[in-house]
Amino acid sequence: MLIRSIAFACLSGIVAMNLATAHGAAPDKSKPIRVGIIGLDTSHVTAFTKAMNDPEAKDEMASVKVVAAYPGGSKDIPSSIDRVEGYTNELRNMGVEIVGSIDELLTKVDAVMLESVDGRPHLEQAIPVFKAGKPMFIDKPVAGSLADAVKIYDLAKEHNTPIFSSSSLRFSPGILGMRDDNRTGKVVGVDAFGPCHLEPHHPDLYWYGIHGTEILCTIMGTGCETVSRTQTEGGELIVGVWKGGRIGTFRGIREGKSDYGALVFGSKGIAPSGGYEGYRPLVVEIARFFQTGKPPVSAEETLEIYTLMEAADESKRQGGAPVKLSTVLETAKAAAATK
Repeated sequence: MLIRSIAFACLSGIVAMNLATAHGAAPDKSKPIRVGIIGLDTSHVTAFTKAMNDPEAKDEMASVKVVAAYPGGSKDIPSSIDRVEGYTNELRNMGVEIVGSIDELLTKVDAVMLESVDGRPHLEQAIPVFKAGKPMFIDKPVAGSLADAVKIYDLAKEHNTPIFSSSSLRFSPGILGMRDDNRTGKVVGVDAFGPCHLEPHHPDLYWYGIHGTEILCTIMGTGCETVSRTQTEGGELIVGVWKGGRIGTFRGIREGKSDYGALVFGSKGIAPSGGYEGYRPLVVEIARFFQTGKPPVSAEETLEIYTLMEAADESKRQGGAPVKLSTVLETAKAAAATK
């Protein structure tokens, strides 16, 4: 009887360990977290891999290592399919194993970076990751539509799998730090700016406008209620009204000098934000996320950013009229429920 009890206890422990692994628990801390990449059509894959696989890496970065990747690629986007072979070869030369499917990838890794530059296949590519219970970072854009973005976060919750998505601009210290800057005090308004090249298969701002939009929303925080939009060939002007009457804008640049940043209006002063400071701040957050399973950006905040951008498209369709984010989000939720 005692032997049977001991055997049952051991079996229960093994099952519990397997379940914990399947639901995204952190791997053995004595070993590096094995990271897999889906989609090799962006410079992010080489930059992130170099940072994570640096033999001199310290702190969070020393706990992760990219070990396998699935190439992917979208044939109808030249900037995707034309770059897959080059980045695949670069990663292979860095010692990363190239595999033939997402299912094969998931047998070799503890965590996933979904890097496909095309947001449209993200939902399909994310589903097997959710089923495997692997924590996942989803690079921008989180999806090719707001409905798909909602569905991705719904599935993450359903499968109890931690995920997050972010532009690298969010974690630049001179941007994130503007939420609580002594020069400005409480943020009452932001004028953000950044490049805004368009891609016909995605909502206008999802492609490059996401960077400047995320700068705006990072500093302003959540609570945007309405959006209106003006578009010309050379640029965009998005005006958002936040709860309490705060106003934030994003100027999307397609003509003239292009850069990233913002002017922040506060209760104590007015000051410029910092600009882009490279990928490292984001990669550190990804590594920390894979260690802890705690997303540094909430689902609610990310979905508000994508809802704002979709509302901007709806405002464009309505000739620049203000559009409520709540209405746009409800429509997307209804569409997501049918997927």
